[in-house]
Amino acid sequence: MRKKPIALPADPADLEDRDVSPEGLERGQRARLVRMTRTGLGLSQPEFAARFHVPVGTLRDWEQARVTPPDFAVAYVRVIARHPDIVAEAVA
Repeated sequence: MRKKPIALPADPADLEDRDVSPEGLERGQRARLVRMTRTGLGLSQPEFAARFHVPVGTLRDWEQARVTPPDFAVAYVRVIARHPDIVAEAVA
């Protein structure tokens, strides 16, 4: 059996920690971007979802790294972070 590559090894002092694959690391970084953008705007998940027309379940999955946001969604979140009012007006 072939071992998967490890991007971040588990902390041996933490029995619940696990190795993180390169894919898992990217998913976590994307989740952090989405979560930090939303919280930086001071919005709850339902508020952010309604304002920017993202299904709240999808937003939750992205933030909790259950699903990796696709590239276009990451680009959308980056634009929201820089120009939230313009995006909100454009999608209204």
